[in-house]
Amino acid sequence: MMNFDRRVLLGASAAALLAGTHAARAEDKTPPAAESKKLSEQIADFVVGFDLAAAPPLALERARLAFTDTLGVMLAGSREKVAGLACDMVKAEGAAPVASVVGQSFKTSPQLAALANGVAAHAMDYDFSYIMGQPMVPIIPALLPLAETTGATPSEVIAAYIVGFEVASRMARANPTQSRERGWHAVGTIGTTGAAVACARLMKLPAAAIPDVVGISASLAGGFSSNFGTMTKPLHAGQAARNGLMAALLGRQGFTANPAALEGTNGYFKAFAGGLEVSFAPFHDLGNKLDIVERGFKPKLYPCGGLGHTAIDATLELRPQLLPRIADITGVTASITRYAAQRIGSKYPASVENAKFSMPYVAAYTLVHGAPFLAAFTEDSIHDEKVRAAARLVSVAIDPEFADIYEESPSRIIVTFRDGSKVDKLRYYASGTKQFPLTHEQIETKFMDCAAHAVPKETATKIFAMLQSLGQGPSFEAFWPLVRRA
Repeated sequence: MMNFDRRVLLGASAAALLAGTHAARAEDKTPPAAESKKLSEQIADFVVGFDLAAAPPLALERARLAFTDTLGVMLAGSREKVAGLACDMVKAEGAAPVASVVGQSFKTSPQLAALANGVAAHAMDYDFSYIMGQPMVPIIPALLPLAETTGATPSEVIAAYIVGFEVASRMARANPTQSRERGWHAVGTIGTTGAAVACARLMKLPAAAIPDVVGISASLAGGFSSNFGTMTKPLHAGQAARNGLMAALLGRQGFTANPAALEGTNGYFKAFAGGLEVSFAPFHDLGNKLDIVERGFKPKLYPCGGLGHTAIDATLELRPQLLPRIADITGVTASITRYAAQRIGSKYPASVENAKFSMPYVAAYTLVHGAPFLAAFTEDSIHDEKVRAAARLVSVAIDPEFADIYEESPSRIIVTFRDGSKVDKLRYYASGTKQFPLTHEQIETKFMDCAAHAVPKETATKIFAMLQSLGQGPSFEAFWPLVRRA
């Protein structure tokens, strides 16, 4: 079992979060005069110059955790209906069968494999969180088919992943309000370029080609949060993975783009920020500091929208004292942030996809059955009459104490009884953060539970073991047959 550092899961302080949530509307800031290079050129220098051997051990450890978490949820997601529909389309394309699709028995082209892998990775909303949700999820789905078809080594793939993570992190930090204020889905708006530069690194593209890769990927970015709770949300991840790989492949061939496509007039940040403040300061230490070390990320304990996880945790903490009096409960209020309320529905779900973003459902299921793991998000579960009855008691409110917190998502659960008495529980940080890190056992259990949906236990055990030493072996030769479904 991997010796995970307890610092793996990071969160920002409440004060910093509050300070960052009131970004003034302003013109996009240009880089300081000292930074004469365009952003894409700074990125290119980092992509070709990053030295995995010089990276702190924690960077490698966290990259392995990212692969463990993503491969697990990808295997589970491969059995979801949304992944099946995407794979039906992929197979109908009849592409040359050269790249494996995780959790499936067929091969296809690298781009289509990236698409199918990306949909599966985000299908259950179980992939790890960062700023603005899960902007890094397209990177691994894009890297896997490229690694298989190029014969890349595990250490080369680890290095490519860290490169993609760092660039995606800088893009998110440069404009962290584009999702909340503008309605963009960061998986598609940021993950596309993260996947593109990761693929460029794995393909060993020269620095001169990478500004084109960045520019191409910037024009292929997109995705609206209005599609949360539908199959189109995971499609954003699949499309970002495919588009990122396509951008790298085109860039290798000499396909051109504007090297100032990110910061230039009518470029990426101008369009996606839409007048919100943008700071390019996060790019200034690219190559000097690693965000995967300094900031980390947050693996999810529950397979649903991360903005509702503190409400689940708070309900679980209250549950022992609620169960003896459950018949006397007259109301359950989930008091949450304004941003969470924009993303989490206040109605009972009509589908499994809706259930992942329904506060009445996740709160009621947790109260009735306990923690909402994979079994909670099935058709049978959302039609459970006990859960339906409990959900009718749940309402959603904006908590005045932390209404405008953005990067974290605190929740206060308030339970009212028939006699007028109340109990409440505030949970500021979710399971999976630095404050409440997942244990070794939780990480392994999550992977094994997810993998069991697609492969036998013996195979899952082998995959897990390989991922714990990823980067040490000479090749992926034994890996590809394991992740394909027999």
